[in-house]
This record gives sequence, structure tokens and C-alpha cells, in this order.
Amino acid sequence: MSDQLGVAIQTIRTELLRSGYLCDSQLAASIHLAMNLKRPLLLEGDAGVGKTALATALSEMTNRRLIRLQCFEGLDHNDAVYEWNYGRQLTEIRLAESASENVDSATIYSEQFLIQKPILKALKEPQGAVLLIDEIDRSDEAFEAYLLEALSDYQISIPELGTVKSAVIPIVVLTSNGTRDLSDALRRRCLYHYVEYPDVSREAEILRLKVPEADLHLTQQAAQFVNSLREVDLEKKPGIAESIDWLKALTLCGLQSIPDDLEPIKGSLSCLLKTARDRADVTDDLLQRLLG
Repeated sequence: MSDQLGVAIQTIRTELLRSGYLCDSQLAASIHLAMNLKRPLLLEGDAGVGKTALATALSEMTNRRLIRLQCFEGLDHNDAVYEWNYGRQLTEIRLAESASENVDSATIYSEQFLIQKPILKALKEPQGAVLLIDEIDRSDEAFEAYLLEALSDYQISIPELGTVKSAVIPIVVLTSNGTRDLSDALRRRCLYHYVEYPDVSREAEILRLKVPEADLHLTQQAAQFVNSLREVDLEKKPGIAESIDWLKALTLCGLQSIPDDLEPIKGSLSCLLKTARDRADVTDDLLQRLLG
């Protein structure tokens, strides 16, 4: 690694830490390249590993507005890019008719009647934006294809107005939980990073950062326990947000270390286990083994 790249990576890690996000060197390198090559960054990984939180931290780090597009099945350009305000257009037409005036299409299809959705907002943001396209795997392949123009040339076509091109290219972060395969065309247009659950040491660092009031010994124990719990065959593995909530709950109970008595632990498992099957599967015996 060159000295110049090493300094850039360390700078990103330091600035993200100021925004409350603990970032490893590989992810920092991906961020550095995405920002300088002006390419979207595709983050893939299990739910709860901190993909969405990274976009929030990047917004704070760069002092850019965060614009979020939450994807879902059936998402189309009316939800993601723009739509026309048909109610206002109809009112304009009726007012003109009542005054015996003509209304041409150039007037009706002008920007004053255009409702900007997240992608168009990000392209038109004068100071630049951080555009988060969250859970892209929940959208349809047809929407992926629609995205290609925006992600390739940072522009979109509006038939009535022409092409809208970004003056300040946004920082684009796409996240995927891997619920379906993304198209090769979309992947080619992005830089890629797989975000894994942190190991015990890194999770303890995150917990110290997010819950500084917790006892250090309890923090280390919590990180170890959650890491072990993720090895169990659960329907929904606890993410980093869940481990933060759990440590806050233990601290709220006045604990400085995990006690031998299982009752406080069992009472706080609602922070970690989010399905009925998982609650049933994590028995007292399993808890004793994980804590042991």
C-alpha cells in the first residue's frame, strides 16, 4: 500500500470515527476509491452489520445532505425519481379555461409541477448529496435496469423536460441483504464491498464507542456473548444495533459484569432475539453454555 493511499485511508477512518462509525481499512479503501472514481459503492451483507449507518456517517463526514431511497417490491420511477403533480396541473387547466385562456404543454409540464423523488433530488442537490439506495435487492430487476442511466452518467431523462444531469455528482451507496441476486449490469457499475459481522475485538470497540457509560468488563463480555450467539442457528441473527441496545439494557440494570443468575439476562433477551422461534430455541442450557 502506497503512503498516499495509506494516509487517505487513515484520514477516512478518523473522520468516520468522529461521526460515530468505526471503519476497518478495507472498507475505508473502498470508500476512498468510490469517492475519487465517482462510482457507486455497493455494500452487501447480513442485516444489521452497519451498511445503512455508513451512509449516515458519510453524510456527516462530507457535510452533505443524506437522501434515502428505501426500496421495495414494485418500486418504479414515480417513487424513486419523479412524478407530475397531476392535481395542480388539472387545477391550472381549469383556471385557464375559466379565464378563456389557452394552456400549452410547456406550461403544464414545467418544473413547478414536477415532484422530485430521492434520485432526482440527489442529482439536483447544488452542494452534492449522499444518496442511499437502501435494500436494492428488495426492488425488481426492471427497476435495476432503470437505475443504470442514473448510476452510469449521473443523469436521468424526463421526456417533457429533457435530460437532467448532475452538476455535483452525489456519493451513492447501495445496500443489499442478499435476498436475491443482483444483475451483472448493476454490479459492473459499482465498486463492491462485503460487510461482515465484526469480530469480538471490533464489536467491543463499537460498543465502547456507542455505550461509553458501560463498564469495560461488561462491554467485553457482551461482545463475546453476542458473537457466540450469532453462531447459533437463529432465524434472525442480532445485528450491531441489537448488541448496542442489549448493552444499554444491562447497564440500565446496574450490571458491571454478566451475573451467574440468568434472570437479568433472560429478561433482556428481547433486545437480541426478535422471533418466537429464536426465543424458544435459546434455552437456559444454551445460555449457560454461551455465557460459560
